[in-house]
Amino acid sequence: MSIQVLNPATKEIFAEVNETNIEQLDTIVATANEAFNVWRQTSVEERAAALHRIADAIEAAAPELAEVVVGEQGKPLFLAQIEVGGAVGWTRYAADLSIEPEIIEDSEERYVEVQRLPVGVVASITPWNWPLMIAVWHIMPALKAGCSVIIKPSSLTPVNTIRLAEIINANTIPNLVQVVIGGRQIGEPLVQHQGVKKLVFTGSTGVGKHLAGLAVSDLKKVTLELGGNDAGIVLESANVTEIAEKVFMTSFLNMGQTCACLKRLYVHRSNYDAMCEALANIAAAQVVGNGMEEGVTFGPVQNEKQYESVTAMIEQAKAAGAEVIAPALPEGLNGYFIAPTLVKNPAHALPVVCDEQFGPVLPIIPFDDVKEVMALAKHEEFALGGSVWGEPGEELDWVVEQLDSGTVWVNNHAEVLPYVPFGGNKQSGLGVEFGKEGLLEYTVRKVVNRAK
Repeated sequence: MSIQVLNPATKEIFAEVNETNIEQLDTIVATANEAFNVWRQTSVEERAAALHRIADAIEAAAPELAEVVVGEQGKPLFLAQIEVGGAVGWTRYAADLSIEPEIIEDSEERYVEVQRLPVGVVASITPWNWPLMIAVWHIMPALKAGCSVIIKPSSLTPVNTIRLAEIINANTIPNLVQVVIGGRQIGEPLVQHQGVKKLVFTGSTGVGKHLAGLAVSDLKKVTLELGGNDAGIVLESANVTEIAEKVFMTSFLNMGQTCACLKRLYVHRSNYDAMCEALANIAAAQVVGNGMEEGVTFGPVQNEKQYESVTAMIEQAKAAGAEVIAPALPEGLNGYFIAPTLVKNPAHALPVVCDEQFGPVLPIIPFDDVKEVMALAKHEEFALGGSVWGEPGEELDWVVEQLDSGTVWVNNHAEVLPYVPFGGNKQSGLGVEFGKEGLLEYTVRKVVNRAK
């Protein structure tokens, strides 16, 4: 059976991809273990050289990969090019990571050393919002640690992942990375398979918790990067003119379809009108359309389900009396387009505020007392990211201390770097990605204690 991949800007068929049959899974996992047993024997230097070759090949294929990302995901071409460039950079960073044995004790009585071994076959499940980048985030540290990978991309955006696996295997060994296609009928058995030793998942909190429950049956290692409802707090000391562009870009990055986007903006009343006006002007300046067309800066939402969810949130806010500001969409569009939308002063209980929108809509809420607003800004469920905007000082430092998210940005938001650990607190995640800590997630500990 084949899956039709739609272009979200046109709703036309972009590609057709064959689903993976459940009967194939045992063979796929066995092949992955065979590849693992070969790859784990390679040296750190050999793996580094291989990942640099992969980075070179991704870079050489950049025009093709960027067009694939636009065709199946919908983002503008310039943003897809940034995604491909990020994939290259992350691959090169992973190539040069290393894990040296840690000496705990070297005394007259004993020598104790902590070693790190590759965990084995890794099951990777990736979402549709940054399909190439997140695949690289999962795969490259796994390969550097000495693991093999079976990756299940979203059925909405599988084409670039298939091409990435081809590039990797051509520059390493056969079947080091294998791709399975389908929904939960293949994803759940993959996670439960006894031949798989680790799950890494990026997606919603509900699905992540479900998959973690499946993985616990044989105590697989698990890394989860889950939902967020990141709050940004604009203090009285903030310079709206200086920060408005960055606030907009980090709120509407990838049409708001980014886990660490700024999703709720709390603005001191003295800056509220100016901030709303500045953001509305930036929104009006966006060129909405098909990402392959020249000059387009703002693409569609990726799929019908997300389009309907975000549209419903906006309509609920309108019905509740909130002021909704959005530029008119150009005529003739046929995809899942939603203009960059601002919702002024919505009730805090509305879904557009208390739920993760994951789309191009930003609620903006005024406040008078920063200590009172912190009770609203700290989410009971989500704690992925948060930010504070203003001049250095005691008030700003106090907000940084109060925010309980996995990452707190100051005068910025949504910035992720290959060498900086990233992960969520509360129900926004488990484990960590990036940097040496992220690499260790793909290993198991082995302590060697030698008596003298």
